[in-house]
Amino acid sequence: MTPNGVHIDHPDRLFIDGAWVPATSGRSFEIVSPNSEEVVARVAEGCAQDMDAAVAAARRAFDHGPWPRTAPRERARMVAELAKALRARSEELENAWIEQIGGLPGMARGVVATGNRSFADIAELGDRFPWIEEVAGETVDSAYIVREPVGVVAAIAPWNSPYMIMANKVAYSLIAGCTLIMKPAPETPLEAYIIAEEAAKIGFPPGVLNLVTADRDVADRLVSSPAVDKVSFTGSTAVGMRIAQVCGSRIARCSLELGGKSAAIIRDDMPTGEAAQLLGTTITRLSGQICAMLTRAIVPADRHDEMAEAIADVMRGIKIGHSREEGVQLGPLAMKRQLERVESYIEEGRATADLVHGGQRPAHLNKGYFIEPTLFANVDSGSRIAQEEIFGPVLCLIPAKDEADAIRIANDSNFGLHGSVLTKDADAAFRIAREMRTGMVGQNGMRTQPGMPFGGFKQSGIGREGGAEGLLPYIETKSILLDGRPSDAALGN
Repeated sequence: MTPNGVHIDHPDRLFIDGAWVPATSGRSFEIVSPNSEEVVARVAEGCAQDMDAAVAAARRAFDHGPWPRTAPRERARMVAELAKALRARSEELENAWIEQIGGLPGMARGVVATGNRSFADIAELGDRFPWIEEVAGETVDSAYIVREPVGVVAAIAPWNSPYMIMANKVAYSLIAGCTLIMKPAPETPLEAYIIAEEAAKIGFPPGVLNLVTADRDVADRLVSSPAVDKVSFTGSTAVGMRIAQVCGSRIARCSLELGGKSAAIIRDDMPTGEAAQLLGTTITRLSGQICAMLTRAIVPADRHDEMAEAIADVMRGIKIGHSREEGVQLGPLAMKRQLERVESYIEEGRATADLVHGGQRPAHLNKGYFIEPTLFANVDSGSRIAQEEIFGPVLCLIPAKDEADAIRIANDSNFGLHGSVLTKDADAAFRIAREMRTGMVGQNGMRTQPGMPFGGFKQSGIGREGGAEGLLPYIETKSILLDGRPSDAALGN
C-alpha cells in the first residue's frame, strides 16, 4: 500500500544483496498522514535477522566484490545515472514527502530538487576528486597519497527530510566505493524504497546498496555491528550521543548531523517590520521541524516589546491547514508524538516566559496534528524552551543589553548548527558571524547553499556534509612510498 501519486513495486519487501526479499518478521509499518490521521502506506518491518543479512551482504560486497575496486570514473558514471533516474521520479518523491509528514507542495519541490542536485553534484565531484595524488619523494623515489573507501556504511536518515538527507549519504558512499545499508526512519521510508528501486534497475553489484526499514532496536544492532566500518547519522542529539558511544567503543568512524537551537541576532539597523516578517514566517517552514531552524531571536532590550508585537501580528496572519490546501503557510506536525512533544514545551514556556501568541491547536481543524505558530517573549536564555530543541513552530524572543550580550546569549547553548544576523551591514554580519560558535551563519535568514559544508559545533554534531568536505568522512587516506615509479596502468591512468 502506497499513497496516491507514489508507485513502489515492493513495499512489502526489503532490498538485501541485490534482491527484494520478504521481511522475516512478516510485520509491517503503517505510515499515517499527519493531515488526516489515516493510514496512507504500509511497508515491510525488518527485524534483527534481516539487518544481519544486509550487513553480511554489504560486508561481502566490500571485501570481495568489484565495487570498491571499480575505477572512480565508472563509479561516477553509475551514480550520475542514478541521479538522472531519481530526477525522473521527482513528482513521486514530492508526493511521498507531502503524504508522510505533511510538508507543503512548494517546499516539497525545493527539498526534492536539492536531493537530486546532491546526487548529480557528488557524481561530478567523484569524477574529478584526487583519488591518487603524487607528492615529491624525499626519502624514496616516488610517493603517493591514496584515498580509499572507508568500508561498510550504515546510512541512517531522519523523518523530516528523508530524501535530501539520504541522497547525500548514498551518493557519498557510492562515489567513495563503499557499500551501504540504508536505514530510513520508519515514519518516512518511501524515498529510500525509490532509491533502492532505481539502483536495482541500474545494476549496482549485489550487496552494494541495501535497504532495511526498521525500528530503533534493530538500528542499534546495525550501529553496533563490528562489520560496519562507519555510521552516517542525521537525527537527534540524544541518539547521536548513543551512536558516538557505540562507535567509540570499537573505534568505528561516525559522522553525526544532530540538533540545533539556532539564534538570530537582530541589530539596531534592522527595521522591526522586516525582522518580524522574516522570523514569523521562517518558523512556519516545515512546521518548525528543521534542525537549523531559527528558534531564538535575540533583540536589543529597548526594542523587545515592539518586536514581540510585530512578530505576533505576522503570526496572526499565518494560514494553517491541510498541506495541499491553497494558500496554506503552516501544515501539520509530522506525527502525534511530535505534537505532544511540542505541546509539553509550550506548557513549560507558559510557566517561565510570556506567551504572546499561539500555543493552541487550531479550533477549525478537528483532525490532524496541527499547532498554532507560537511566540514566547521575555525568555530567559537559561530556560528549557531557550536551551532545548523543541522541533516545532515555537519562537523564543530574548532581550539583550548590547551586541556583546547578544553574541554571548547566542553562544549560550549546547548546540551550534546555524545562526543568522539580521542587519543591513554586511561587514557587521561577517564580524558577528565570526564570533558565533556555529557551523553556518546567514545574513538575514536561515540560509544554506548547495555544495557548501553543513554541520555543527558542540552537540550539533561531528563532521560535515556538502562539497568535498562531505566526501572526506567516507574515505581513508593511505600513504604509499616506493623505490620506483609504478606504471600508468597501475595508477589507473
